[in-house]
Amino acid sequence: MKRSTIVLLLVTFLAAETFSQTIPKDELVFLTSEWKGERFADGRPKIADDLVSRAKIIGIDDAWTVLKNLGFTNQFEMGWKTVNDEPFAGRAVTAMFMPSRPDVEKSIKERGQKQGRTGNTNSWPIEILTKGDVYVADGFGKINGGTLMGSTLGTAIYSKTGNGVVFNGAARDLQGLSEIKGFNAFVRDFHPSFLQEMVLTGLNTPIRIGEAMVLPGDLVIAQKEGVLFVPAHLAEQVIATSEFVIRKDKFGFEMVKSGKYTTGQIDSQWTDAIKNDFIKWLEKHPEEEKMTRAQLDEIMKKRTW
Repeated sequence: MKRSTIVLLLVTFLAAETFSQTIPKDELVFLTSEWKGERFADGRPKIADDLVSRAKIIGIDDAWTVLKNLGFTNQFEMGWKTVNDEPFAGRAVTAMFMPSRPDVEKSIKERGQKQGRTGNTNSWPIEILTKGDVYVADGFGKINGGTLMGSTLGTAIYSKTGNGVVFNGAARDLQGLSEIKGFNAFVRDFHPSFLQEMVLTGLNTPIRIGEAMVLPGDLVIAQKEGVLFVPAHLAEQVIATSEFVIRKDKFGFEMVKSGKYTTGQIDSQWTDAIKNDFIKWLEKHPEEEKMTRAQLDEIMKKRTW
């Protein structure tokens, strides 16, 4: 086979694999330039699996406080309806939907068909989901006709990610969704209608969810209070600090209950005596992560919570 033919086939293959709703890889890398770790092939930050697992058990209040004190004040959104009380955490795959416009929707769907895509555009983001992802969609708050999934797509999403979804829009078939064991969805509401007059215009692009900006690869923490979107480069710091707060609170409860220290002493900058007692407390609790005095001094130095 001639070299020119091979090049042509390669270009054709890459063109077929490219979904033109996505932003260029170099633009995504630029927008997430603070992230220095591993990335997916499309440039999305790839937060380590162990961090995602650890994020599932930290308090969203503690994580929010860490972000706020770092100047990230537009990362939380509340006011959701959910399928159940199952919390989840994962890496954001973002999708932007807009009100349909016939000429634009026609062009998008025709191109999608040439790329081998089937079904309505709300199913297209599901094709790129991987384990640990969270499908986050801006459906501009539409309820009637804004149902971005039902139980069939919900099953597909959960089987690929092991996670739930966050939709600034609606979902249908609440009964069916509730039967997917372990699955949860944070949506604006539920409605029996099918998706109408909406089209996917962006995939893995920056989106707005209520008052929050969400970038592809952000750490999504969804709990009863609401949803927190943690920039990928801050995930480890937010998780580690939140884990420390959990241990600090357990230690503080015991010390206050025993009468050794007051709540004022525990909630203020710690004295050397309290620090030493905390290190000893950790030694007596093997289920808690150990810390050296140097590590404790470093985290207390940055204490703003």
